[in-house]
Amino acid sequence: MYNNEAKYSQLIKEEALRLGFLSCGIAKAEFLEEEAPRLEKWLNQNHHGEMKYMENYFDKRLDPRLLVDGAKSVISLSLNYYTEEKQSDPNAPKISKYAYGQDYHTVIKEKLKELTYFIEENIGEVSGRAFVDSAPVLDRAWAKKSGIGWIGKNSNLISKTDGSFFFLAELIVDLELGYDHTYQADYCGSCTRCLDACPTDAIIAPQVVDGSKCISYLTIELKNEIPNEFKDKMSNWMFGCDICQDVCPWNRFSKAHNEDAFKPENGLLDLNHKDLMEITEDVFKKVFKGSPVKRTKFTGLKRNIDFLKPE
Repeated sequence: MYNNEAKYSQLIKEEALRLGFLSCGIAKAEFLEEEAPRLEKWLNQNHHGEMKYMENYFDKRLDPRLLVDGAKSVISLSLNYYTEEKQSDPNAPKISKYAYGQDYHTVIKEKLKELTYFIEENIGEVSGRAFVDSAPVLDRAWAKKSGIGWIGKNSNLISKTDGSFFFLAELIVDLELGYDHTYQADYCGSCTRCLDACPTDAIIAPQVVDGSKCISYLTIELKNEIPNEFKDKMSNWMFGCDICQDVCPWNRFSKAHNEDAFKPENGLLDLNHKDLMEITEDVFKKVFKGSPVKRTKFTGLKRNIDFLKPE
């Protein structure tokens, strides 16, 4: 039976790579003992800010068997979104690389659907669920457990061969599979570049981010006004932030993705400072059609851009 499990895992990994995923690792579905006290402390210290949904389903976040009946395996996958393309105007309000193209939720869900179909066709009937950062699943903990990478000081998952510009997703299934027991060691060493570079001091300790101070949180998750204490600390970011990844030495190994859906569309990168400062709702709808930026809605993006204006 063990040989079958190992063979199934190999088949799944090969198909994942064929579908365009960067990497695939598999871990046994069990209680995340190490994560429980860390998550509890993070929530108690209110580092989730207004992300009240983080307080929900505490038990399910830590045990996938409570999330998916009969769960036996967590298949973790990463999908590259790194690009060397940049906004043409260096003075224009900035947008995180992950939001240059189509919404990753849609792109990844389609791939996960294909992977599930492959499993059913080649291994047998499978029951489970696909997750793309929109459910109570601790993506990074599972990715670490399955050997995809280690959790860096900026709390992102980092891979020695691929850096950190990738999305994470999971298939939690009721299949017994061969599991990855080789973790990637932590190669951050004594480097503190991410901590030193964060303009809002959101990285308060290695692997601990005060989400309520993070520029990504302030420009995407926060629904109220951005607190004045962050005036002149936003480093011209209007949606998301890449600073702690851009300065990470491991990202010198990042390679440009070849995912058509993530390529910039609708002249996004050509919008200059003036275009964005004076953006209208019509332009917003045209440029950000199908983009993750739609999450902020026009009013949210306008709030962010206005906040960047000098007083």
